[in-house]
Amino acid sequence: MKLLEERIRKNGKIFDGGVLKVDSFLNHQIDIKLYQEIGKEFFRLYGGENVTKILTIEASGIGIACVTAEFFEVPVIFAKKSKTKNIAGDVYTSKVESFTHGKVYDIIVSKDFLNAGDRVLIIDDFLANGSALKGLIKLVEDAGATVVGAGICVEKAFQPGGDLIRDMGVRVESLARVKSMSMEGGVEFC
Repeated sequence: MKLLEERIRKNGKIFDGGVLKVDSFLNHQIDIKLYQEIGKEFFRLYGGENVTKILTIEASGIGIACVTAEFFEVPVIFAKKSKTKNIAGDVYTSKVESFTHGKVYDIIVSKDFLNAGDRVLIIDDFLANGSALKGLIKLVEDAGATVVGAGICVEKAFQPGGDLIRDMGVRVESLARVKSMSMEGGVEFC
């Protein structure tokens, strides 16, 4: 998606350790018009898949998932990174390791909201090593539901996550695939 690539080139910031900050428009301060274009693109890519739910992980994926869900006219479920008092009853759980935070989380979704008949589109802002996506896929599979695919805003194609998830047989559509990046050379897209 050229629009997203242009914003990354213009406003993205590269830091040591393979960190690409897009927080001025994608995952801290949010450009709603950009989100609408992202949602339209995910609908173009997955609109024929009879999606019944969109699943993401807190927190950065929630806004993107919500705007995307408007085009699909389906609810959004977000996996929480900790069990809270307002989640009662049975839950699906999975472990994920955050590349950005360097922590392992137990992610949780109530069994009330993810069902065997669901056709689930997973949405997230980044795909790096694939841990979050693997965890979300496990939740869907544990529910007996079907993963129709994953819509990713930014894939770091130089890291193993995209290949790992595609090798699992999951359709992954990334709107901006970063081939390489450096503080000196900027961002190169696939």
